[in-house]
Amino acid sequence: MTIQIPIETIEADPAPRRATVGVDVGGVMVGGGAPVVVQSMTNTDTADIDATVAQVAALSKAGSEIVRITVDRDESAAAVPKVRERLERLGLNVPLVGDFHYIGHKLLADHPACAEALAKYRINPGNVGFRDKRDKQFADIVEMAIRYDKPVRIGVNWGSLDQELLTRLMDANTALPQPRSARAVTREAIIQSALISAELAEEIGLPKNRIILSAKVSQVQDLIAVYRDLSRRTDHALHLGLTEAGMGSKGIVASAASMGILLQDGIGDTIRVSLTPEPGGDRTREVQVAQELLQTMGFRQFLPVVAACPGCGRTTSTVFQELAEKIQSDIRENMPVWREKYPGVEALNVAVMGCIVNGPGESKHADIGISLPGTGETPAAPVFVDGKKTVTLRGPAIAEEFQAMVAEYIENRFGTGRAAAE
Repeated sequence: MTIQIPIETIEADPAPRRATVGVDVGGVMVGGGAPVVVQSMTNTDTADIDATVAQVAALSKAGSEIVRITVDRDESAAAVPKVRERLERLGLNVPLVGDFHYIGHKLLADHPACAEALAKYRINPGNVGFRDKRDKQFADIVEMAIRYDKPVRIGVNWGSLDQELLTRLMDANTALPQPRSARAVTREAIIQSALISAELAEEIGLPKNRIILSAKVSQVQDLIAVYRDLSRRTDHALHLGLTEAGMGSKGIVASAASMGILLQDGIGDTIRVSLTPEPGGDRTREVQVAQELLQTMGFRQFLPVVAACPGCGRTTSTVFQELAEKIQSDIRENMPVWREKYPGVEALNVAVMGCIVNGPGESKHADIGISLPGTGETPAAPVFVDGKKTVTLRGPAIAEEFQAMVAEYIENRFGTGRAAAE
């Protein structure tokens, strides 16, 4: 018996429901229908100009479209315009965001060159000031943003939440006939802190299209709950991210699980994957993970896709693993140049398969693919280009020959070969 489903009953995928209000951050649009933006943050002492320039440059070249730097004291504030100048001499115009806590109002007032050099200011309502000073110091930063025509991210954090607001909500909750859990009240406090602060900023004169909101927590389910609720109560552009994702696979999985669900719901306009780097590890890893999350979900295209089978008892050879790793590494290393030299190369699909079961089929679906011999198979590797078998490689140089074919394919399709054909 065959079950038939009328084609008209199959619904198209809904379009993502991103923020309707767009915010220009140093030439990078966040929200307003723009693609989801990848950003990151340095962990250098900003006063160390050489180290900060080197790390911002590395993050930018890895694909970070906005980079946040710490501005925590006079020395770091004084360094910001020098960092900006050095980056521009390197040809890097990546927007820099100043991360301010406690004394941001004073640093911006005392260092006008810093205020001008930054593309955005980040304010944490939980520590912008305390008691009677809070609103005044918050207003001071907002007025600076208005003066220098800079957007602001109002970034609320679970770990530095406004305790006066939280206490008021907890007291009100206790008086209810059926009080909610402390966790639920804390989530509400996070949301209210963001919304109240945004309303105050707008009352001071900062327009909605100069405000981005974030409400960060460390647990996956809390992040999903907070942002779902926040997105229902505002149309401001939203910055997504766990405040501390963790290290290694834990941080990657937590970030992908939480932000993946929210992005699929159409929530979030810019993301940061806050990985704890391994000791001496590469800070650009968080950029790579953010890009892979967006690309895997189909929201952005940053790199050519390399499909490779996981391997099994039919693939005792490691040749396909080594070849897939080599091609993927070469692509990531070459992308800064390829983006300029080969427009559209991000759309390339390469398949490196390890046996005859799925190898030929997957290779046909790719732009260029190879099916390497598995255990007990004839030592031959058919190569498929645009769905058609073009050659069968044999011998010890299969990997090198296929790499050369990939390079030739890229040149012919995206480079001067395409121009000559046209």
